[in-house]
Amino acid sequence: MKAKDSLQIILSHGYYMKEDPKELKIQKPYPPLGILYVSAYLEQAGYDNDVLDSTFISSEESRDYLLQNRPDILGLYCNLMTKLNVLSLIQFVKASEDLAHTVIVLGGPDVRYNLKDYLSTGADVAIFGEGEQTMLEVVKAIENEGDHRFLGIPGVAFLDEAGDLVKNAERSRIRPIDALPLPNRHKIDMQPYLNTWKRAHGSSAMTVSTQRGCPFTCKWCSTAVYGQSYRRRSPEKVAAELKMLKATYGPDSIWFVDDVFTVSHKWLKSFRDEVLRSDAMIPFECISRADRMNEEVIGWLKEAGCFRVWIGAESGSQKIIDLMDRRVQVDEVREMIQKTRSSGMEAGTFIMLGYPGETEEDIKETVHHLKVSNPDHFTITIAYPIKGTGLYEEVEAKQKENLEWTATTDRDRDFTRTYSKKYYEYAVRWVENEVRWHQQKGQGKLHAIKLKGKALAFRNLMRLARYNVVG
Repeated sequence: MKAKDSLQIILSHGYYMKEDPKELKIQKPYPPLGILYVSAYLEQAGYDNDVLDSTFISSEESRDYLLQNRPDILGLYCNLMTKLNVLSLIQFVKASEDLAHTVIVLGGPDVRYNLKDYLSTGADVAIFGEGEQTMLEVVKAIENEGDHRFLGIPGVAFLDEAGDLVKNAERSRIRPIDALPLPNRHKIDMQPYLNTWKRAHGSSAMTVSTQRGCPFTCKWCSTAVYGQSYRRRSPEKVAAELKMLKATYGPDSIWFVDDVFTVSHKWLKSFRDEVLRSDAMIPFECISRADRMNEEVIGWLKEAGCFRVWIGAESGSQKIIDLMDRRVQVDEVREMIQKTRSSGMEAGTFIMLGYPGETEEDIKETVHHLKVSNPDHFTITIAYPIKGTGLYEEVEAKQKENLEWTATTDRDRDFTRTYSKKYYEYAVRWVENEVRWHQQKGQGKLHAIKLKGKALAFRNLMRLARYNVVG
């Protein structure tokens, strides 16, 4: 049995910005907050560990690091974006004689509903749900080197000697989450993140988490890690973290990673008060819902330092919003976007096209919605079914092909929609250009003409795709 100080533990992820053309273009990297929380929890329990932050290095450099450090335990975080890189890293470790002793532990949102698949690729144990307490118990089990070492650990799955999946009981959710230590940001170099943001966008940014879980029921959203719950850190703890970040790193802004920052109005008001009392204000942006906002909430947000609120609707069609089980009214969304902007803050919104049942008329309603609400920012995606969600269950029988699991992610899944996926790809471009034209038509004749021209071109391509004239 190894002593705590001699057990080599490395935590990592599979995000390589320099190897992803889209991410290189976006230039908005964030530190791996999840594994930094796990790192801090292990350290608090007396288990030293290192974090291999792959964001600014190559996959080859990651492999070289593992060969040089030869960890006893390699904890890997996995999501849709990093899945294929993580699988490649697992295969590399299992093929290396120098790493034959390494136990691979997987966690993250893509793991829960793909346990057998991940374990069959070579991972030794998978954690589903929150990782801190489970990872600590897994580390202790590996340290003790006993037979059947993972049996009985809640939140863990593994393959038995016959290759069959063993899935242990669910772990109780962590309460209160104030008991968790702050993420181990000192384990990685934060400066490249700050520099990248500053260079590409003019201001630096960091992330903070104040809550776990989401109490809402949107069918397309995954709750694989934290569940459909609502657990919040105290306003005092969050303000103290902001003050520490302000003094240590001096970021220009904060992105609160919470699903719905304004769930509790009582919490938000206390947070505003604590930020002002302790001089902890850092300009921030967050995500909200229109039904959890009003003029008073908008005021509290602004007073606490908020400069941008993302207010989700996903569609301008009430029919589609209801099919998503969003439980919000489109008129309410428009009103809150407008009132947020009137307050002096920026408003952003998210749009999703290609949801089951969406027609051309629904997309026209979305264009109208964006023109009327007039957000400062909007992003558009084409709906895809994440395993374990209500949307996935709805379209599972309508999926067009069986994908090779080890070569694809849920983002590659397609299903029978009202029109072809190509139609919706053109629709994304039409909506973008049509709305931008509407917003900028008074700012410069030539630019407006170009936007309108693009909008008309993509509108025609939509028509052709609808009748299968273009592929």
